[in-house]
Amino acid sequence: MVGAPAGLIRLAAVFSLRASVSFSLRASVALALAASATAPAATTAYVVTGSCRDGRPHGAYELRAPDGQLRVAGAFNQGKRIGSFLFWSSAGARIALLPFDDDALNGTVALWYSSGAPRGDPKPKLEAAYGNGLPEGSARSWYPDGRRRGEFRYDHGVLVEARAWSAKGAALPEAEARTMAARDRAADDQFYTALEATVRDNPPRCDADGRKS
Repeated sequence: MVGAPAGLIRLAAVFSLRASVSFSLRASVALALAASATAPAATTAYVVTGSCRDGRPHGAYELRAPDGQLRVAGAFNQGKRIGSFLFWSSAGARIALLPFDDDALNGTVALWYSSGAPRGDPKPKLEAAYGNGLPEGSARSWYPDGRRRGEFRYDHGVLVEARAWSAKGAALPEAEARTMAARDRAADDQFYTALEATVRDNPPRCDADGRKS
């Protein structure tokens, strides 16, 4: 600010800092609200339906909210998750499918936007192939309006190809596409962790004889 008094410059800097902090706080609150609206809360008093064998969860598994709303459905084999685990939001909208083999992600992960109506088809957010717990093969994501967002390819967890588009449909440079891939993977991993924690913290209660207690 050429020729401006020092006091005015300091005042402008203070307002700039306040605006930056305010924006950061709004963004943090928005992310927190979005997370709470999708992943089932691990602290909720869920009703668990499941069976046991040899003291470990075994067979079909369901997790319901106190009001009876189904939140998680899957299966265990000798204490390990196997097959597809489906997750629903508190509003009844399907939000995630996590496929497991021997307790590790294995297959095509699918995520949906939680704003979809419970009785309608949710809008796809992500489809990503996994092998032995790592991204393996193609991953595709979409914006809420259905426009393509990213197309990535992984080899044993390493990103080898990246294409991405803006919300208006413009192709992004490869460097920006790779940045998007890294950012999305970190956010997705955090979301998977929250979903898995809900199941881990709410297992069928098994006694020493393997029966449900």
